[in-house]
Formats: sequence, structure tokens, C-alpha cells
Amino acid sequence: MHNSKEPSFRENVDLMFDRAAATLNLPLGLAEQIRTCNAVYQVKFGVEIRGGYQVFTGWRAVHSEHRLPVKGGIRYANFANQEEVEALAALMTYKCSIVDVPYGGSKGALCIRPKDFSEDELEHITRRFTEELAKRSFINPGLNVPAPDMGTGEREMAWMVDEYKQLFPNDINGLGCVTGKPVNMGGIHGRTEATGRGVQFGLREFFRHPEDVKRAGLDGELEGKRVIVQGLGNVGFHAAKFLTDEDGVKVTAILERDGAIINDDGLDIEAVFQHKRETGGVQGAPSAVSFEENGAALLEKDCDVLLPAAMESQITRENAERIQARVIAEAANGPVTYSADQILRQKGVVIIPDAYLNAGGVTVSYFEWIKNLSHIRFGRMERRYEEAKGRALVEALEEGTGKPLSDGIKQRLVQGADELDLVRSGLDDTMRDSYNQIRNIFLERDSVEDLRTASFVLAIEKIAACYQSMEL
Repeated sequence: MHNSKEPSFRENVDLMFDRAAATLNLPLGLAEQIRTCNAVYQVKFGVEIRGGYQVFTGWRAVHSEHRLPVKGGIRYANFANQEEVEALAALMTYKCSIVDVPYGGSKGALCIRPKDFSEDELEHITRRFTEELAKRSFINPGLNVPAPDMGTGEREMAWMVDEYKQLFPNDINGLGCVTGKPVNMGGIHGRTEATGRGVQFGLREFFRHPEDVKRAGLDGELEGKRVIVQGLGNVGFHAAKFLTDEDGVKVTAILERDGAIINDDGLDIEAVFQHKRETGGVQGAPSAVSFEENGAALLEKDCDVLLPAAMESQITRENAERIQARVIAEAANGPVTYSADQILRQKGVVIIPDAYLNAGGVTVSYFEWIKNLSHIRFGRMERRYEEAKGRALVEALEEGTGKPLSDGIKQRLVQGADELDLVRSGLDDTMRDSYNQIRNIFLERDSVEDLRTASFVLAIEKIAACYQSMEL
């Protein structure tokens, strides 16, 4: 799976870190301290299924404990390995710092192909994995808080939190041991689509700065831009749907495991997604031309924005020169290798980096964790108070002007914010503020040549300040 001509995923992350650290004057050894993965726990456990026993291997990496708890998803994949988990844990550390979420970075994985097992078997396996992690505090609301990732979702998080509560029934904050749970089990509205929504908000903020858009060789607003999406999973689907439905972009091609589809007039994202759910792939989707062979070549198709939302190392030194997109919006973790990054920068392609752009998931996970620890849903205390203030404002305006307000304006003024409104507001604020912090570093420092380096500089400086305030 790994291209021997390229550094490994973990090496790519470290090289990007080193490039940013080289622009800073850090105390001797501090960069190495920040970069080093603190601990990795490997577990092998047997599960009795199908009349026998099967042994599974899993990992939980803790990259940095400069802030607690540490945070990061758990993926189920048959290609999972320790090195990948360490790289993803490191990205989580930097990601949390960039968006000012007070966590250290962690990541987990179980080497399993979920499709090979029934739902009952997966539940049994997940509960055993949870037990192995929890008894060593690799799942704990105050120390280590997992979330969904590739191959996992609300269902797996529900099993995990239920198992944790059975193991530790006296932990009053037990619901906070994982995030990404169903709403009826302590989850939060807006978490499922949070990463895709964050990608949308990040792209919106980029296009709010005409000079940034011009630097990419584009002009105008986000509306009407041609977008190619790789990967129509949770992140790719939601990002594509929000961008087409709410921002007027045209998704002209979608790449998936079974090939690719194209429609230069714009694809119907909802229809394609439903077709994928029914058939297992995008081939034969309505109103689209299908490419069964070498669908990955469509990464090189002309477009304004390329949105890789699948796996790491999809754009490499082998295809980077042929990429025609002017902006690459990294919705996946590590889709562009270090070598490809150098080639693309020389071509003038603007890369909106993964450590910033796909941080919507951990941001809303943070909101969910706060909700679990506070034991109250967002909006419960203030929503009706806001509605009363809104009604008073409507009455004052109508009395002052002598004219009734339209029903639409009344509704907007009177409506109090519910949990989903507050989650979206908090995520939008986070993505806008973080982009501008990155942008300011890029514009103000001659040694910082691109947004990725600026994002790493931002993360390193925040983490370094935290370490320097400690007694190491």
C-alpha cells in the first residue's frame, strides 16, 4: 500500500513539522519533545465467535499530554497499523492546538474489516476492545476520550460508552468517555456532519479574502466554483452536500473505490449518495458518466477546488505535477505527501491544510464533551429568555414605526437558539478565527511560505508555550 519512493505517513507528518519548527527559535530539544509520541499501547485480545476464538489486534497512541484529556478517533480497518496510528495521533495534537481545543492528541485503531462481521459480532468485539482500553485508562473522560473515525460511527460509540458505564458505574461523568455518540445517549446535535461542515466553513473563510483567492489563480466567490471530491464517505458527502446546496458550487466529479463519475454541469450529491448506499459504489449513478478503470486519474482533471476526503497519500510525487486544481482542500488526513506538497507549492497551488480544515469533528466533539461534563444540553437555560427578548424587540419596533413586521422577520427575531444553532455558531467561529490566525502568520513572516507551514507554526508555538509554563 505504501509507495517506497515516498516517506511513510508518519514521516510525512514529521517532515512537515520539522519544516515549520525550523522557522522558530525554540529552546534546545523542545521541538523534539513536542514531536515525539509519548506512548503507544498495543492490545491483542481473543473473542469467542462462530464456535471458536479469534484474536484481534488494536492500538491506542497518545502523542502529547501537554493538555488532558487527550482526544482522537478510533478507526476500524484491515490495513490499520501502529505507524499510521502514531501519525494520526500527532496530527490530532497539532489540530487541537490550531483550533484552540484544550486537548492533547491521541488516536486508536482496530485491525478489522467490519464488513466481515455481523452487527452482533461487531458489538461483542467492540465491547472487548473497550474493556481492554478502559482498564488501562485509554478510555476515560478525564484522560483519554475517543471518537468515531473510518469504519466506526455512532453505533460503535454507543457500545463503548455503555460498556464503560458497566465497568465504572460510579463515574458521574461516564458519558464523556467518548464523543460522537447518538443524541439519546449523551451525544450532541450536529456531530455526525461536523467534519464536513467544518470543511465548508473553512472554504467559505478562504473565499472571503480576495487576495488569498487571487494567489491561487482564481477570482470571485465560492459560488459557481468547480469542485472534485475524492471519497463520498461521511466527510466527503456532507462537505459536498453543504457546498452544493448552500454555497452554489458545482461538484463535477466524484472518485470512489469502485471508480469515478463525472458531470461537468454538476452532480446531484444526494442522488449519488443514495445510489452508493444501495449499490455499494458510485458506478451507474444517475446523470453521470462512469469511469470504472483508473478513476484516480480524475484527481488530475481541471477544476477550481480539489477536495480529497478519502485516505492519506493520494497525491504524491507521481501525480502532483499533473494536478490542475488551483486549491486543494484537505478534508482527509494527510492526502498530500511531503514530496507532492513541495511540487504543488512550486506550481502555485494553494493547499488548505488538513490539520486546520478537517478539525470540525474534534471541535464539535469538544462541545459534546463539555455538554456531558456539565450535564445539561446547550440552550436549555437561555433559549426561552432569548425568545422573550426577541418578542420585546419586535413589539418595540412595531410600536416605534407604527407598522407591523413581516412574519419572516418576526420569526428570525423571536426564535431562540437551540443546540444545533449553537453548535454551528461555535464551529463557524472556530473555523473563521483559526484560519485568520494561520493567515496572519503566513502574511507576516517571510520564513513561512505557505498555509500548511503557518498552521504547524501556530500549533508549535501554542504547544511550546504550554510546555514552557510547566515544570518538565
